[in-house]
Amino acid sequence: MAKIGLLVGRENTFPPAFIEHVNGRGAGVTAEYVLLGGSKLNEPAEYAVIIDRISHEIPYYRSYLKNAALNGTIVINSPFWFPADDKFIGSAIADRLGVAVPRTLALPNHDYIPDISRESLRNLTFPLPWQEFVDYTGLPAFLKPSVGGGWKFVFKVNSVDELIHAYDQTGQLPMILQEAIEFEDYVRCICLGGDKIMPLRYNPRNPNMFERYEGEADAAHLGAALHRRVVDDATRLNQALGYTMNTVEFAIRDGIPYAIDFLNPACDLDSFSLGAHAFEWALNTLADLAIDYTKHGETPAHEYRWRQAIRPAAATPARATRKSTKAATPATDNPAKPARARAAKKPAGS
Repeated sequence: MAKIGLLVGRENTFPPAFIEHVNGRGAGVTAEYVLLGGSKLNEPAEYAVIIDRISHEIPYYRSYLKNAALNGTIVINSPFWFPADDKFIGSAIADRLGVAVPRTLALPNHDYIPDISRESLRNLTFPLPWQEFVDYTGLPAFLKPSVGGGWKFVFKVNSVDELIHAYDQTGQLPMILQEAIEFEDYVRCICLGGDKIMPLRYNPRNPNMFERYEGEADAAHLGAALHRRVVDDATRLNQALGYTMNTVEFAIRDGIPYAIDFLNPACDLDSFSLGAHAFEWALNTLADLAIDYTKHGETPAHEYRWRQAIRPAAATPARATRKSTKAATPATDNPAKPARARAAKKPAGS
């Protein structure tokens, strides 16, 4: 019987519920936790599909998943793309898609590994033009890591002095400086399968992170036009970046949804934070997707060169022979928006 495997971290509501849900369907597919203790070169995985919720923090898991994908396993999300992505290039791609994003710039690291010397940094200007940076982003602004989440090392700065003080605390982390969007509304979208989107009202200002979800952000709440744009922008971001499982956050200012955070491959799926309705939707939607992939395969979001030269050794007949009945729609086929959709004015204090 074909199997779906789960790689998980500390979360304790979604994984057991997913396994019970899949195993109770009687669909000829089982689900279980993946157990690892070392991996042999080109060793086929025993799973048709693996849902990855933790490899962003466990490097060995990422190596295992890449080898599994090389040998025919479908991994949600791709273990190859996420390490190449970051908030700076992600924002640049979003901007090119016509999705509104805050003004963003990448900063040199504050510190480096011991082997880096002054000669290694001859291409960097010094001192950094801090005033030029804040003239671009406006104030207040957010200084945050270009890779990572959980609000770790995120600083809201209101002056050049505060920016420099915050930057001095960042060590070897690559950082970005980003315009602070003073929003009137905020939406977090659960995104599964690239185009299955549930927008939820979300309050990032609530100090209790488990009480930030405030129900569905439907057309009645957002208005029909804004709801369509949020769903469309989230869909285009997932399709362009290749995320099968993600959350996309929008800060809404003057009726414009700004994509703030949209690189969340191990997004929050716990019942106690999402609420019953959204949790059941996510559980059913991801189970549908994983079972379908197990039986029929997928069209890869990214075409790597090795795919052209290597036939997966462990591909099942269904996954090896399936042909898509529907051509993927390029992101550019969606209704175009102006490439610079951002409001012209800067936030207060800029």
